[in-house]
Amino acid sequence: MADTTRRSGSRRLARERIAILFARAAEFYPDNPAWSNRCVELARKIGMRHRVRIDRPLKRRFCRRCSVYLVPGANARVRIYRGRVIVTCLACGHRSRYPVGRRTS
Repeated sequence: MADTTRRSGSRRLARERIAILFARAAEFYPDNPAWSNRCVELARKIGMRHRVRIDRPLKRRFCRRCSVYLVPGANARVRIYRGRVIVTCLACGHRSRYPVGRRTS
């Protein structure tokens, strides 16, 4: 029996749907944050089902532990400490650390 998730256009379509869901999450957040969180959950499920990585800019917009859509200043704290950006989810307290940038010599 053939695997239906491996068709040629399914991964491209999955990437497009993930991008659309994150755009909708940004639209919905001021009115209803629960809808934004649901959009993130759906995007993650689509990515896992089709084995598609979520792009780096989109990946940094949600908490990896609780799948909450993060908005700096509203439900996320952003700090720079020792060459790293530290994003703290205010819903669950999880901290994500990213390097600030590459050094050019």
